[in-house]
Amino acid sequence: MSDTTQTLRADGAPAPVLPPAAARWLAGAALVSATAVLAVLLARATDGLPHVLPGYARWQDEAYASVPQFLRWWIGDATEAQFYKSAPGGICMIAGGWLAHTAARRGRRWAGFPLACGSGLWPWLLYSAVLGLLLSDLAWGWTIPATGRWQPTFVPFVSVPPAVVLVYGAGWSVAVTGAVLGAALATPAALVVTNFFCQPLHLPNVIGCVTGMWAGALLAFLVCRHLPWMPRPLPAARTGEPPAAVPGRDEFGAGWVVRRVLADFTEAQFHGNELASAGLIGATLAAYLLNPLTPVYGSTLLPALLTAQVLAGTLGVLLYHRRWVAAGWYPTFVPVVSLAPAVVLTYGGTVQAVVAGAVGGAVAGPPLAALISRRLPADFHPFIGNVASMAVCTLVGVPLLGLLPGFVSTL
Repeated sequence: MSDTTQTLRADGAPAPVLPPAAARWLAGAALVSATAVLAVLLARATDGLPHVLPGYARWQDEAYASVPQFLRWWIGDATEAQFYKSAPGGICMIAGGWLAHTAARRGRRWAGFPLACGSGLWPWLLYSAVLGLLLSDLAWGWTIPATGRWQPTFVPFVSVPPAVVLVYGAGWSVAVTGAVLGAALATPAALVVTNFFCQPLHLPNVIGCVTGMWAGALLAFLVCRHLPWMPRPLPAARTGEPPAAVPGRDEFGAGWVVRRVLADFTEAQFHGNELASAGLIGATLAAYLLNPLTPVYGSTLLPALLTAQVLAGTLGVLLYHRRWVAAGWYPTFVPVVSLAPAVVLTYGGTVQAVVAGAVGGAVAGPPLAALISRRLPADFHPFIGNVASMAVCTLVGVPLLGLLPGFVSTL
């Protein structure tokens, strides 16, 4: 039986129906086109937008000057994985996650993709990530005024703490252990690589961030094996979304492509949900409209960066659609939070930077991540493979593009 369903026109003749693959690519093209149009409109309006919110430069200078400013900086760290640095984005992302979690518990269809890999551990994952981020900002925030520049204090929020919860399960002993290990291992590793490797060599800071994540996670999971209060790893620690949470093969269509691309925007935070992503993106765009010099480190590159991310995510989902169908999950989010935005921040918001970073990341990032993750021990969360792939792709891809005409580094 053909995959293409036939419908009848008014005269009884069969109406033409797009093949599923064509429908998926058409939906992806529409999503990218809509994002590009929005980006053009935003870029043209940038000079005329108000400056209601304080700009990023002032925000960074005052981050540790008062409790309110510190709290704003801390919440903004929740969106650093996407390069947004947006306090409204952080609040609305978590609010969207809470809404999706509540809706899923009540059996609502509009809840979207399951949070926290479908484990049901989202609240504990969030507790550990937030605590790890707070400890990191308190312990290492002094490096910001000391150096006068941005520092990767956000690293625990998207690495060791939530990963430890997903491997070992619920409970305060697990959540606090993950938070402490994240702040004690992942953040200092990221600080060292960022300040003593990336900065001197004029490489994107994301290389230092994700290197701190995978190096810190390797150490953290080794330590967890020897901590007497840690329970046994969960049997499903190595899985992505469980089979029960994955739609049937006939549901991986055009609408699913759009939803999956949107959900991939919060996969780095282990949310992977459309509502959380809508909150993140919508609030960050609102912050841009209130002051274009607030998000994305005051660069005004949010329109180009968002376009690159949507293009990278769409290409990844379309290129590896069969892997999604076969396995129920695939790391197509990898270029969305690594090579694609890194190229834009390095070479500017040009068309060639947007396209090259997105295409290169979408082709190379997901399979490399999957390859590394498959070779990890059973009690090491596979996110390690994802961030290792981000490090390799960015370390190789950004300098290579600099050899091509039209790519001039702004670092």
